[in-house]
Amino acid sequence: MTTATTTTPTATVRTTTTARGRLMALGRAELTLLARNRTAVIVALLVPSAMIMAMKSTLEQVDLGGTGLTVAAAALTGGIGTVLIQAVYMNLVAAYVARREDLVLKRLRTGEVSDGEILTGTALPSAALALTQSVLIIVTGAAFFGVTAPQRPELLLAGLLLAVVLLTVLAAVTSIVTRTVQTAQLTTLPLFLVSMMGSGLFVPLEIFPDPLASACEFLPLTGVMTLVRSGWLGVPEGADLLGAALTGLVWTALAVFAVQRWFRWDPRR
Repeated sequence: MTTATTTTPTATVRTTTTARGRLMALGRAELTLLARNRTAVIVALLVPSAMIMAMKSTLEQVDLGGTGLTVAAAALTGGIGTVLIQAVYMNLVAAYVARREDLVLKRLRTGEVSDGEILTGTALPSAALALTQSVLIIVTGAAFFGVTAPQRPELLLAGLLLAVVLLTVLAAVTSIVTRTVQTAQLTTLPLFLVSMMGSGLFVPLEIFPDPLASACEFLPLTGVMTLVRSGWLGVPEGADLLGAALTGLVWTALAVFAVQRWFRWDPRR
């Protein structure tokens, strides 16, 4: 007696995800981690406000004649720059280092997520926080400080987006030389201090001597801050917006090259 054996084919189901879905999943996970880090959230929320108030008092002693800026306008545009540095750059350096040392980045690379998606997804909550705070500063400035509403919204938006992209990539570059989350507080200081003093965050370059002002125009954040200020307050006479945009794009391209060449995915142990 022969027993017939029936073989039932097993269907193999392949689950595919879109790049958008992967980015949203990474962004949600990173948002959860960011929300748990109360120190990072408090610093990102309160430091820019404190900096605005402190610089407003300082700028009252500075002669802004000839710059076309009021004290409130200079302080508030500088506040946007501070928000971008704190919420995007400084937060992300610590985040990239923490995920690297915890082997999160290494595990993510074993899946279908690309390297760019990993870095972008990690940056989404910080970018959203910075953009939200920037909008709040603009609304507050127009409502309570007598600063005009954005004169060139498209230019302001372009400056903000370019700044977020640039600072995200610079954060990835800085993480290359940052061994631990604790040392991130030190490795982020050079860009922070140089930008505060020389990129026109609070003090317009117009009040600097011409040779110094010309040199400061090539700093990483000078170009994007020029776009942000011009988009909000109006384009000053003789402003080189194309040069400002090119400065930001060149620094972004250089930072992307550095990330592709030297970014570390494995822990530095």
